[in-house]
Amino acid sequence: QVQLVESGGGLVQPGGSLRLSCAASGRIFRIYTMGWYRQAPGNQRELVATVTGAGSTDYADSVKGRFTISRDNAKNTAYLQMDELKPEDTAVYYCSARVQVAIILRTSDYWGQGTQVTVSS
Repeated sequence: QVQLVESGGGLVQPGGSLRLSCAASGRIFRIYTMGWYRQAPGNQRELVATVTGAGSTDYADSVKGRFTISRDNAKNTAYLQMDELKPEDTAVYYCSARVQVAIILRTSDYWGQGTQVTVSS
């Protein structure tokens, strides 16, 4: 019913930048909070940043001041601008969205397939 597709991952040197995108499509009536999570090998999935439909944002302490989450409601797309990247930011990054599906109006959480971010020299 709803698909989330991430893009923008890759290999970057420490101190570099990447911009991730998450495009939602399908039978969407409304998108509430969108968020980015990450999971490094051997670790649990952790919250990176969230943005509400009204634009309020929240960040993990480890990325505050370096990452910026935003969204374009007209495009059903969320972004994660990642600056001053560190090796410890290396992980698979997942997009999540709380979506109210059209017609049936049921609200559920959806996840993308993930995109790899590797920070290494």
